[in-house]
Amino acid sequence: MSDERGVPGVAWRENDHEPLPADVAERWARFGHWDRVYFPRLVGLEVESIRFGYCRMRLPFRPELEQPMGVVHGGAIATLIDAVVVPAIGVAYGPEVGYSTLDMHIQYLSALVGEDAIAEGVVTRRGRSVVFCEVTVVGATSGKVIARGALTYNVSTARPPKV
Repeated sequence: MSDERGVPGVAWRENDHEPLPADVAERWARFGHWDRVYFPRLVGLEVESIRFGYCRMRLPFRPELEQPMGVVHGGAIATLIDAVVVPAIGVAYGPEVGYSTLDMHIQYLSALVGEDAIAEGVVTRRGRSVVFCEVTVVGATSGKVIARGALTYNVSTARPPKV
C-alpha cells in the first residue's frame, strides 16, 4: 500500500476532514511564507495540505538537521510536531485569536536517516480555551513511523497591548 505521493504503508487522513472555505484556505496558504524568517521557515517546514482540524507538513531533509550520529535531531522532529497542528487549530478561528502550546508529549519510535519527514496533525477535541491534538510523523521514503505526539494548546482572544 502506498499513497499518491509514494509513501509506502501510509494512508493519509485528510479526506476525513472538511475542505476549508475559500477565504480561510487563502489565509492559511501563506503559512510559512512570511515577510521575515520565523523559526518554522528557518527549519524549512513546508505545508502540503490543510483542512478543517487537519494539516500535513513536510520537513525536508538537510544535513544541517542531523546530529553527530547521522540521524535527524529530535529537536527538528519536535519542531515539526509542534508546528503541524498550528494550521489545524487556527483554521477554526479568525486572525485575532491566539494559541500556544501548553503541553507536548513525544514518543520517538525510529530514527530518521537521510529522508524527509512528513507529519500529519489532527485536532481530536476542541474546548472553549483548550484544544487537543495528535500527530504522527513518518519517513517520506521509507514509510516508517518516526514519532508520535500528543499536544494541548491554549486558545485565547487577543489582548490589547500593555501601556
